[in-house]
Amino acid sequence: MAFVTRQFVRSMSSSSAASATAKKIVIKHVTVIGGGLMGAGIAQVAASTGHTVVLVDQTEDILAKSKKGIEESLRKVAKKKFVENPKAGDEFVEKTLSSMSMSTDAVAVVHSADLVVEAIVENLEVKNELFKRLDKFAPEHTIFASNTSSLQITSMANATTRQDRFAGLHFFNPVPVMKLVEVIKTPMTSQKTFESLLDFSKTLGKHPVSCKDTPGFVVNRLLVPYLMEAVRLHERGDASKEDIDIAMKLGAGYPMGPFELLDYVGLDTTKFIMDGWHEMDPNNPLFQPVPSMNKLVAEKKFGKKTGEGFYKHK
Repeated sequence: MAFVTRQFVRSMSSSSAASATAKKIVIKHVTVIGGGLMGAGIAQVAASTGHTVVLVDQTEDILAKSKKGIEESLRKVAKKKFVENPKAGDEFVEKTLSSMSMSTDAVAVVHSADLVVEAIVENLEVKNELFKRLDKFAPEHTIFASNTSSLQITSMANATTRQDRFAGLHFFNPVPVMKLVEVIKTPMTSQKTFESLLDFSKTLGKHPVSCKDTPGFVVNRLLVPYLMEAVRLHERGDASKEDIDIAMKLGAGYPMGPFELLDYVGLDTTKFIMDGWHEMDPNNPLFQPVPSMNKLVAEKKFGKKTGEGFYKHK
């Protein structure tokens, strides 16, 4: 009898697990909104791992530039991946590109999406308006996700009627290279949605980590205050930016010092994150404005992308 009972319990457990798995959404069709570096990178990785992808942006010119960048990136990947078989590399590139299409009409393409990933400008009002509009046209099962690095996911979810099918999917730049994805779960995100996004991240060859909807999630919540403290250290005259960078590379084993990294990320991007956090929690000492960085941003010196930031770049 005990054996029969154990077998029954195991059978029920297996059935429950299978049922839970069956409830998860298998994401096959992905719509990516935003053809910039992040959106194009997400589209590339999704298309190269067997997903059908539509990349959306406002103009054909932007999309043409995105497609060109994706093709160049794919050829670099293929060159490394298929060193001894260039023909297989060419086939990989062509197959990936054939899995992608471009559109300037988000409303027209979301009807077939299992997942909509937003990677547009870091402006909450603009993002909310986008999600509110697409919510009316996307199928009921479609999951919405934002690639924001700093804005509150819950606020975006509340702009829709699918709060349980809304989460954060924060990729890292460059997307084809970086293995991490932060999967952000709001208080309303269903377990089904969360697990579906974990599975999707794994199919992309990424390593997902889970976190709550808090400022900066995991990486930026730790990284940005560190970067800002480095600038404050320099502002106080305690050390030069060059010595601070060398100290963190040789003493902490970091691949870049904080000033090098700030220039790479973009001073404007970092300032935007800090401004948002300061607005949410003005009394937090970690979120206070940093004058020297703000001055550079006001002078349009954003770092590597403008040729000058804390350092000059060729």
